[in-house]
Amino acid sequence: MGLDVTGLGSVFDFGSKVIEKIFPDPAQRDAAKLEMLRLSQQGELKALEADLAIAQGQMETNQAEAASNDAFRGGWRPFIGWCCGVGCAWNWLGLPVAKLVAELYGHPIGLAPADLAEMMPILMGMLGLGGLRSYEKVKGVK
Repeated sequence: MGLDVTGLGSVFDFGSKVIEKIFPDPAQRDAAKLEMLRLSQQGELKALEADLAIAQGQMETNQAEAASNDAFRGGWRPFIGWCCGVGCAWNWLGLPVAKLVAELYGHPIGLAPADLAEMMPILMGMLGLGGLRSYEKVKGVK
Protein backbone atom coordinates (compact mmCIF):
# COMPACT_ATOMS: atom_id res chain seq x y z
CA MET A 1 0.00 0.00 0.00
CA GLY A 2 3.00 2.31 0.42
CA LEU A 3 3.93 4.69 3.19
CA ASP A 4 0.98 5.33 5.50
CA VAL A 5 1.72 8.70 7.09
CA THR A 6 -1.79 9.37 8.36
CA GLY A 7 -2.44 5.98 9.95
CA LEU A 8 -5.59 5.62 7.88
CA GLY A 9 -4.22 2.57 6.06
CA SER A 10 -4.48 0.40 9.15
CA VAL A 11 -8.02 1.64 9.71
CA PHE A 12 -8.85 0.74 6.11
CA ASP A 13 -7.36 -2.75 6.51
CA PHE A 14 -9.36 -3.31 9.69
CA GLY A 15 -12.50 -1.94 8.02
CA SER A 16 -12.02 -4.30 5.06
CA LYS A 17 -11.97 -7.28 7.37
CA VAL A 18 -15.12 -6.07 9.13
CA ILE A 19 -16.85 -5.49 5.78
CA GLU A 20 -16.03 -9.03 4.69
CA LYS A 21 -17.75 -10.36 7.84
CA ILE A 22 -20.80 -8.08 7.53
CA PHE A 23 -21.42 -8.36 3.76
CA PRO A 24 -21.28 -11.96 2.52
CA ASP A 25 -22.41 -10.86 -0.99
CA PRO A 26 -19.27 -10.02 -3.05
CA ALA A 27 -21.01 -7.13 -4.87
CA GLN A 28 -22.10 -5.47 -1.63
CA ARG A 29 -18.71 -6.15 -0.09
CA ASP A 30 -16.90 -4.53 -3.05
CA ALA A 31 -19.22 -1.50 -2.97
CA ALA A 32 -18.58 -1.04 0.76
CA LYS A 33 -14.81 -1.41 0.29
CA LEU A 34 -14.90 1.15 -2.53
CA GLU A 35 -16.77 3.61 -0.30
CA MET A 36 -14.29 3.02 2.51
CA LEU A 37 -11.36 3.58 0.12
CA ARG A 38 -12.97 6.82 -1.09
CA LEU A 39 -13.35 8.02 2.49
CA SER A 40 -9.74 7.05 3.25
CA GLN A 41 -8.47 9.02 0.26
CA GLN A 42 -10.53 12.03 1.28
CA GLY A 43 -8.88 11.91 4.70
CA GLU A 44 -5.42 11.83 3.13
CA LEU A 45 -6.41 14.72 0.85
CA LYS A 46 -7.53 16.71 3.89
CA ALA A 47 -4.15 16.09 5.55
CA LEU A 48 -2.34 17.27 2.41
CA GLU A 49 -4.56 20.35 2.23
CA ALA A 50 -3.75 21.13 5.88
CA ASP A 51 0.00 20.81 5.18
CA LEU A 52 -0.34 23.10 2.16
CA ALA A 53 -2.22 25.69 4.23
CA ILE A 54 0.56 25.66 6.84
CA ALA A 55 3.22 26.12 4.15
CA GLN A 56 1.28 28.98 2.55
CA GLY A 57 0.85 30.66 5.93
CA GLN A 58 4.60 30.40 6.56
CA MET A 59 5.35 31.93 3.16
CA GLU A 60 3.02 34.84 3.91
CA THR A 61 4.73 35.34 7.27
CA ASN A 62 8.15 35.28 5.59
CA GLN A 63 7.03 37.86 3.02
CA ALA A 64 5.63 40.15 5.73
CA GLU A 65 8.86 39.88 7.74
CA ALA A 66 11.01 40.58 4.69
CA ALA A 67 8.91 43.64 3.78
CA SER A 68 9.03 45.07 7.30
CA ASN A 69 11.27 48.06 8.04
CA ASP A 70 11.25 47.16 11.73
CA ALA A 71 14.66 45.72 12.66
CA PHE A 72 13.10 43.33 15.17
CA ARG A 73 10.82 41.78 12.54
CA GLY A 74 12.69 42.06 9.27
CA GLY A 75 16.20 42.21 10.66
CA TRP A 76 16.59 38.76 12.15
CA ARG A 77 17.57 37.18 8.82
CA PRO A 78 20.36 39.67 8.17
CA PHE A 79 21.43 39.32 11.80
CA ILE A 80 21.79 35.55 11.43
CA GLY A 81 23.65 36.10 8.17
CA TRP A 82 26.06 38.54 9.78
CA CYS A 83 26.63 36.20 12.74
CA CYS A 84 27.45 33.34 10.38
CA GLY A 85 29.68 35.60 8.28
CA VAL A 86 31.56 36.91 11.30
CA GLY A 87 31.96 33.39 12.67
CA CYS A 88 33.40 32.14 9.38
CA ALA A 89 35.63 35.19 8.99
CA TRP A 90 37.04 34.74 12.49
CA ASN A 91 37.56 31.01 12.08
CA TRP A 92 39.30 31.14 8.70
CA LEU A 93 40.84 34.63 8.63
CA GLY A 94 40.96 36.34 12.01
CA LEU A 95 42.15 33.44 14.16
CA PRO A 96 45.01 32.35 11.87
CA VAL A 97 46.21 35.96 11.54
CA ALA A 98 45.92 36.52 15.31
CA LYS A 99 47.89 33.33 15.98
CA LEU A 100 50.57 34.32 13.46
CA VAL A 101 50.97 37.83 14.91
CA ALA A 102 51.05 36.47 18.48
CA GLU A 103 53.65 33.88 17.46
CA LEU A 104 55.78 36.55 15.73
CA TYR A 105 55.78 38.64 18.92
CA GLY A 106 56.73 35.64 21.03
CA HIS A 107 53.38 35.23 22.78
CA PRO A 108 51.72 32.19 21.25
CA ILE A 109 48.04 31.83 21.97
CA GLY A 110 46.27 28.51 22.33
CA LEU A 111 42.92 29.40 20.84
CA ALA A 112 41.24 26.62 18.90
CA PRO A 113 38.95 27.28 15.94
CA ALA A 114 35.25 27.36 16.74
CA ASP A 115 33.21 24.26 16.00
CA LEU A 116 31.08 25.34 13.06
CA ALA A 117 29.08 22.11 12.85
CA GLU A 118 25.90 23.81 14.08
CA MET A 119 26.38 27.06 12.17
CA MET A 120 27.19 25.66 8.73
CA PRO A 121 23.73 24.15 7.99
CA ILE A 122 22.18 27.53 8.78
CA LEU A 123 24.70 29.33 6.59
CA MET A 124 24.30 26.87 3.72
CA GLY A 125 20.53 27.19 3.90
CA MET A 126 20.77 30.96 3.83
CA LEU A 127 23.23 30.89 0.95
CA GLY A 128 20.94 28.57 -0.96
CA LEU A 129 18.02 30.90 -0.45
CA GLY A 130 20.23 33.85 -1.33
CA GLY A 131 21.23 32.11 -4.54
CA LEU A 132 17.59 31.60 -5.47
CA ARG A 133 16.86 35.26 -4.74
CA SER A 134 19.76 36.29 -6.96
CA TYR A 135 18.30 34.12 -9.72
CA GLU A 136 14.91 35.82 -9.20
CA LYS A 137 16.54 39.25 -9.42
CA VAL A 138 18.23 38.31 -12.71
CA LYS A 139 14.86 37.16 -14.06
CA GLY A 140 13.23 40.45 -12.98
CA VAL A 141 11.06 39.15 -10.13
CA LYS A 142 10.37 41.92 -7.61
